Amino acid sequence: MLEVDKKTFEEEVLEADGYVLVDFWGKSCEPCKALMPHIEELEEKYADKIKFVKLDTSSARRLAIKQKVLGLPTVTIYKDGEKKDELTKEDAKPQKIEEMIKKYI
Repeated sequence: MLEVDKKTFEEEVLEADGYVLVDFWGKSCEPCKALMPHIEELEEKYADKIKFVKLDTSSARRLAIKQKVLGLPTVTIYKDGEKKDELTKEDAKPQKIEEMIKKYI
């Protein structure tokens, strides 16, 4: 899974063609860490259809706020740089994330 930061987010997500799933997470967020292996499994399954990236919000707070990410974990789908869908906190479960992916591919 590609790790992006405030320097590479624009190029890898906002300027990317097609679909990009962004996992907004934080080092002190235990639910985020628990979710990560599931997102990596989804990446193995759907990597040919959607690009997967993760952003550690602890070092990119302003960027997260600018993207209207106000809680963690947040999993968002962008298409051609535009936010299409997102799941946050209790809704960010592996099954719901997979359903969200299937809606767009």
